[in-house]
Parts: sequence; C-alpha cells; structure tokens
Amino acid sequence: MTREEIRALIIDTLGNIAPEADASDLDPKADLREELDIDSLDFLNVVIALHEHLRIDIPEPDYPRLFTLGGAIDYLAEKTAGKT
Repeated sequence: MTREEIRALIIDTLGNIAPEADASDLDPKADLREELDIDSLDFLNVVIALHEHLRIDIPEPDYPRLFTLGGAIDYLAEKTAGKT
C-alpha cells in the first residue's frame, strides 16, 4: 500500500468509529484521541479495524505509534512494506 492509501484507510476507519467527527482535515502531529474526542475503547476499535483490514499484527506496546495520523501512517507503512 502507498502512504496515501494508508492515510485514506485511516481516515475512513476513523470516520466509521467516530462519524460525528471530521477526520478529513487532521493535523498529522495531533493526538487523534484528543482531536476526534474518542475514548480508549474507540481507539482500540480503530486498531482492531486496521489489524483486520491490513491483516497485520499490531501489538499493544506499539499503540502509542498510532496516536497521531503521521505516526500511524509511518507505522503502517513499515508494517505493510513488501506485503502484497
């Protein structure tokens, strides 16, 4: 997946978890939980949805890497590199 495809997937996933929030214009360095006013359960649902869609393991110690849009894109790009 390209970084743009990963970004689109994250935005779409966030929109499904928090439909009342506008995830289309997020600051890549801002904490997603604060920007979208989602709680820890919502964040866990985001991680689970990304795991299921991308078929990659996202261990709990790595969750902080997904706290920002930029960090999530970087992390998922690393994890999906070389996958078809």
